[in-house]
Amino acid sequence: MGFKTGIVGLPNVGKSTLFNALTRTAAAQAANFPFCTIEPNVGEVSVPDARLDKLVEIAGSASIIPARMTFVDIAGLVKGASKGEGLGNQFLATIRECDAIAHVLRCFEDDDVTHVEGRVNPIEDADIIETELMLADLESIDKRIANLVRKIKGNDKDAVVQMDLLKRAKAAIESGQPARTVAVDEDEQGQWEQLYLLSAKPVLYVCNVEEDNAGAGNAYSDAVAKMAVEQGAASVVISAAIEEEISQLEEDEAGMFLEELGLEEAGLSRLIRAGYELLGLQTYFTVGPKEARAWTVAAGTSAPQAAGVIHGDFERGFIRAETIAYADYVEFNGEQGSKEAGKMRAEGKTYIVADGDVLHFLHNT
Repeated sequence: MGFKTGIVGLPNVGKSTLFNALTRTAAAQAANFPFCTIEPNVGEVSVPDARLDKLVEIAGSASIIPARMTFVDIAGLVKGASKGEGLGNQFLATIRECDAIAHVLRCFEDDDVTHVEGRVNPIEDADIIETELMLADLESIDKRIANLVRKIKGNDKDAVVQMDLLKRAKAAIESGQPARTVAVDEDEQGQWEQLYLLSAKPVLYVCNVEEDNAGAGNAYSDAVAKMAVEQGAASVVISAAIEEEISQLEEDEAGMFLEELGLEEAGLSRLIRAGYELLGLQTYFTVGPKEARAWTVAAGTSAPQAAGVIHGDFERGFIRAETIAYADYVEFNGEQGSKEAGKMRAEGKTYIVADGDVLHFLHNT
């Protein structure tokens, strides 16, 4: 599995520029006026992972297939979006379909780029978007509660659980807290996810800074980082303009450009790592002569579930997983060397996959 992240923010904060950089296309029009993105653009990007390159080098795989992740560029939201202002509810519906929110905040001064609120204040910008998501959730919660009353009278046990969750979410939002602050037990998680509350989604604040501050950030991004820690969210500093320029360069040219700017890596890599950590995701690998491939799973995934990401039949007919830790695979120069060193393990159905595992699944067909 990958994950689908919605890029949101006020107009003219750099959302479409970032999307262009991430997807290495110019599909999203970047213009200095509100609502230049009329339809949500969707793009898939490869997840950069140096470990996969190393595995290919050792195994001599004919092809390399990285993990993928999806970004959705959503038009700029404004005050009143929950009531249909701007481009309103259609874009709130698009956010609802995403696993996480990458909230782009303008953290730079530029008189040539208009700010819809007439000032630069990323904390207030974040509050505007959060408020709109919470107001939309309140409207959705009230409708759901009304619809559940009849089901509860009919002794629908799921409806009872959903009603309790909705009331807890409503209480949090009415106290000024997003739904993601609600404590949800493990056995309630499935029902909670089915509520599709906008303010329950994990948030990654993307601080869009000017070129000179692309490495260390600035006072604006420092304030955002502090806010993110207080909220239990994540933040990352990126210069969308630099990222877009890098995306148009060849790999060696991009490396030289980054070096000239004093940056160790592209912002895309930082963004993806922050997103993985936010959603509790990790990677395992399958390696052979034909291909080396990265697969994304949630932390805590069992071996059969990991096999199911490749194909449902692998999970249903799971026998065992031949497992080599990434570090061992590299140290002992591949599968055969790892096997001879006693580093290949046969793991059963209860094994929890570790980040970087090189796996081969045995299964009944």
